Amino acid sequence: MSSVLVVYSGGLDSYTLLNKAIKNFNHVEAITFNYGQKHSKEIEYAKSNCTELNIKHEVVNLELESILADSALVGKTDIPEGNYDKEKMKQTIVPNRNMIMISVAASLAIKNQIDHLWYAAHSGDHEIYPDCRPEFIDRMTAVLEICDYHKIKFEAPFQNLSKSQIVEAGLSMNLDYSKTWTCYEGKEKPCSKCSACLERALSFKANNTEDPLNDI
Repeated sequence: MSSVLVVYSGGLDSYTLLNKAIKNFNHVEAITFNYGQKHSKEIEYAKSNCTELNIKHEVVNLELESILADSALVGKTDIPEGNYDKEKMKQTIVPNRNMIMISVAASLAIKNQIDHLWYAAHSGDHEIYPDCRPEFIDRMTAVLEICDYHKIKFEAPFQNLSKSQIVEAGLSMNLDYSKTWTCYEGKEKPCSKCSACLERALSFKANNTEDPLNDI
């Protein structure tokens, strides 16, 4: 029986990936990380969706605030507003976050004898985030094939897609994106000012549709 563990943040990309996994595997599990980010709203969305989809879901508390605090997503630095200006957006890099999360996820996959490990890096992440680039994915793939007697096939199915293409794929699956949270702020409504909100808005606009979170 084919099986996959999805690294699932609760955001738009990983929600789409989770639903793609459901269509492609007999058995799907999900893992979500609390690494000390400024809010837990995405985590709550992830919990709710996994409960609704009846997917086994592990939430791991990494408690890395003191190590990762220089990132605007974790520490006291304000979330930068505006589009993806490269230097400004470097403030949102969480050092080595994906390697840490993927390593922990691999341990769970090995424990549960799961064959595939998926995460939702996409082409829009490549310029800013080193741990979303194809060369990072290639090397992690090689490492996870030899890290244990149980081989893991590590994949990033969206690595060549833009966020608008991910939205397009999700809309073709009739996904309800009101069940996702993208904003770097954890307030009642998305801020519509941070780069994550702006990129999300452009992705829905490119697909000639409205973001359902606009109705909150």
